[in-house]
Amino acid sequence: MPESFERDVPQGSKAPRVYGKRNPDAVIEARQRRLYRKQLDGLPARHLVLEHMERENISYATAWKDWKKVQEWTDSDFQEERATLVSRLQHMRMRAIEKALRKGQISSAAMLMDSLGKVLGEAENLTGEESVKLNIQIEKKQ
Repeated sequence: MPESFERDVPQGSKAPRVYGKRNPDAVIEARQRRLYRKQLDGLPARHLVLEHMERENISYATAWKDWKKVQEWTDSDFQEERATLVSRLQHMRMRAIEKALRKGQISSAAMLMDSLGKVLGEAENLTGEESVKLNIQIEKKQ
């Protein structure tokens, strides 16, 4: 069910419209925001676009235009959050380790701790000290 919006443009003025002649920009943006929220379900792009087309009662081409706009938003969000993403992942790993240990899931906790150690560089230190040296000598056949 589309949200209702009023347009602030006076009658008779020709404001640029994003898609179509009848839809104000606010209605279009609200429709795109709904698709943005829906994409968090993790479904494939074509599936999301087809569902969006049916749910919003729009054409196939318009649904793909909305999807392109959603992709732009997602890309810009990722670029803005990139600096804090590692710390957020670390926090999630720590919480997952704690919950796994509480439930007695030792193997899950061990895997999570291994991934945490890799991020922190623990594996590099061990491989440097415990590196295996291989010495191959070829003897002449007599």
